Amino acid sequence: MKVTLSFEKTSSADVSIMVDALRASTTITLALNNFNRIIPCFTPEEAFKLKEKYDCVIAGERGGEMIEGFDIGNSPQNVEKYETDKDTLILTTSNGTRILENMNSTVLVGGMVNAKAVGKKSTLLAKDHIDVVMAGVKGNFALEDFLASGEILYWICQYSDEYELNDYAKAAILASRDYEALKEGFYNCRSGKRLKRLNHEKDIECCFSKNITTNVAIYENNELKLIKD
Repeated sequence: MKVTLSFEKTSSADVSIMVDALRASTTITLALNNFNRIIPCFTPEEAFKLKEKYDCVIAGERGGEMIEGFDIGNSPQNVEKYETDKDTLILTTSNGTRILENMNSTVLVGGMVNAKAVGKKSTLLAKDHIDVVMAGVKGNFALEDFLASGEILYWICQYSDEYELNDYAKAAILASRDYEALKEGFYNCRSGKRLKRLNHEKDIECCFSKNITTNVAIYENNELKLIKD
């Protein structure tokens, strides 16, 4: 099994795992406790049109802040606890949803909160190549995605009998092994500092929580849904 780590674009036509650790991956994963499906979209204007079409909840952010006129921001805790009788969530974010648009493989969504589960699911689905794809921030490397990817890669290796890692993946695994240092990385990375300024510190804590859910989202037909066992 070939196991790789990539930035923004996947190198696999087999299985890819999108990682946007602060906060889209976490929001998507935990939102599946509250919604049957999530439709990612790429502009606020598209989100408003989809709300009219589906009578659903719209969530999202730009620059870390909730978009004016939306029901909720890109807060994993708030989305999971949002009280509604609607079963569909429309989500637009600065980075994670943008990455999904150009993937032509079986796409899963992973973060710290479901690293073990998504690692296991990816090994069950893959034939020969799992690529963990960091979303980054506006085309730039993001430390939090690197660290969360390392945790996911660690679990992929636990569930694979034979695997071949590229050096980028090996480095991410090594970087993720010290959990106290990882938490400090989440707080002090560029995205973490911005979220602290916006009073979203509880979201940071949620996003670096290890394996608190077995939810794994799969992206099919422009929708994200929970993989059934």
